[in-house]
Amino acid sequence: MTDAPTISNPKGPFDGLLVIDLTHVLNGPFGTTILTDLGARTIKIEPPGHGDDTRSYGPYLDDQSLYFSFVNRGKESIVLNLKEDTDRAIFLRMVRKADVLAENFRPGVMDRLGFSYEELKKVNPRLIYASSSGFGQTGPLARYPAYDTIVQAMSGMMMATGFPDGPPTRVGGTSLSDLCGGVFMFCGIASALYARERTGQGAHIDVSMFDGTLAFLQHALMCWSATGKSPPRIGNRHPYMAPFDVFQAQDKPFVICCGNDSLFQALCTVIGAPELAEDPRFIENDNRMANNDALKEALEKVLSTQPADHWLDVIHKGGVPVGPLLDIAEAAALPQTTARNMLINAGGIMMPGNPVKISGYEDPHERGPAPRLDEHGAALRMEFSAAEAK
Repeated sequence: MTDAPTISNPKGPFDGLLVIDLTHVLNGPFGTTILTDLGARTIKIEPPGHGDDTRSYGPYLDDQSLYFSFVNRGKESIVLNLKEDTDRAIFLRMVRKADVLAENFRPGVMDRLGFSYEELKKVNPRLIYASSSGFGQTGPLARYPAYDTIVQAMSGMMMATGFPDGPPTRVGGTSLSDLCGGVFMFCGIASALYARERTGQGAHIDVSMFDGTLAFLQHALMCWSATGKSPPRIGNRHPYMAPFDVFQAQDKPFVICCGNDSLFQALCTVIGAPELAEDPRFIENDNRMANNDALKEALEKVLSTQPADHWLDVIHKGGVPVGPLLDIAEAAALPQTTARNMLINAGGIMMPGNPVKISGYEDPHERGPAPRLDEHGAALRMEFSAAEAK
């Protein structure tokens, strides 16, 4: 455990934990930000020059990269040249005090620097050493270069996404594979910390964006496991339940999700079309799946008679899962978003909050900002130079 941080973060279950963060861009920093949000002190080590690549990525707010800020809030920054003896010595002093080291270099980079897990556990046997990479530390693709879109393409995610008559499509609005890697890295670190409480020993965590994306491909892999074939692209509908799709009302589309026969019967009743529930093509879920196009056409014939807001109210009151189709601005403006504190202020920037709510711990609306490059460098050099003499 470590002394008090030089910046103030809220107390959390990881209060007192020291994380040395060598990660960069998105997948690793996303995982270490979860640790930071939950109370860890996180020291981000950046290379000389421009620091983390994302400091130069847009979009910008007052000359500050939001790409960088969103996944580095509340951290401390120090620039270290890990090929230079003085900086390597400071780094090793940090490792001696650290609970966690996280890195997402291509496999082999840390080995060449002399900072493999095998070497660093000699310095600190209790160290949790987390490696997140495109394809993992083992296997024939271990050193294959990877960005999010490459992993989405190679995992099957893109081929499974889109409409039947459209091209394979990257998951929009986010870098899904990067974030999968970060989430699973956090899961691995939390699990290893729990094991260390019993064994006293550290561990090496090996997670990859590819593995994480495959794990998220539940429905598509179910189809392949059952049939030996890749599933077709199906747009917005569910592969195994109907009606479970986007439907067009008089003015705009909205979503209906019927997960069983009872919900379908309730839907037919509240929209004033009870005869659909008695139609042999639609009586049971298997029938509805086999006749999904006809079912959607029959439902939209009724739904087109009223605006979406009417149906949202009527169907919701009937106990059937239903929801509006919102854009990002509308989702951000939802009272639920505010109630769950899912948009927070970090250094004057509005960004996503921490989705992990734990009783007994504060979930503040105001959090520490992302650091300027080497903002804490002088203080950290002094702290960890002094640590050697203790």
